[in-house]
Amino acid sequence: MATRVLLTGFEPFGGESVNPSWQAAELVAAAPPEGIAVTAVQLPCVFGESLSALRAAVDEVRPELVVCLGQAGGRHGVTVERVAVNVDDARIPDNAGARPIDSAVVPGGPAAYFSTLPVKRCVAAMRSAGVPGAVSNTAGTFVCNHVAYGLAHLLATELPGVRGGFVHVPWAPEQVVDGGAPSLPVETVARGVAALLLAAVVTGDDLRVSEGATH
Repeated sequence: MATRVLLTGFEPFGGESVNPSWQAAELVAAAPPEGIAVTAVQLPCVFGESLSALRAAVDEVRPELVVCLGQAGGRHGVTVERVAVNVDDARIPDNAGARPIDSAVVPGGPAAYFSTLPVKRCVAAMRSAGVPGAVSNTAGTFVCNHVAYGLAHLLATELPGVRGGFVHVPWAPEQVVDGGAPSLPVETVARGVAALLLAAVVTGDDLRVSEGATH
């Protein structure tokens, strides 16, 4: 039987008309890797509501693997997040106008969670597919990290048999009108995400290779 995967992306935010995380999720769901059944769900870029929508999708799909995608403008490749932290500290308002500062994602929850994806193996799989990828050690403190932490808390406290994590994708070329910032075609991002899913479905064991950072 095919492995059930829930793949989420976000609606546009910050004045953008598109969000490549959702565009890539749709492409992967339309042509999933062999042996994987992918359900794509769009999350609102809103604190609180995004986690309610994620929880509803998990309840409906009953996935064996959950991968949430988000936009990280300025990054050069697809980055697999290693850790999510228990803090909301918004530089800009979310799509409902909320701008929490120094608030807990889950009051009383652990300070942080590590991803249960094999992050380095996922990065290696994307690179083998010709897609630039890297391990990231910060998912920020906006709605992306909010979802990354909320997902990790849900899996750790209620669904320990399900693995999951968060992945950031760069801007799409149409979002970088002056060409002065890095971007990747959504089709390239989707190819990388598909390779990532295959790697994550096959094993939870990670590679022991250096993907660290000095800052």
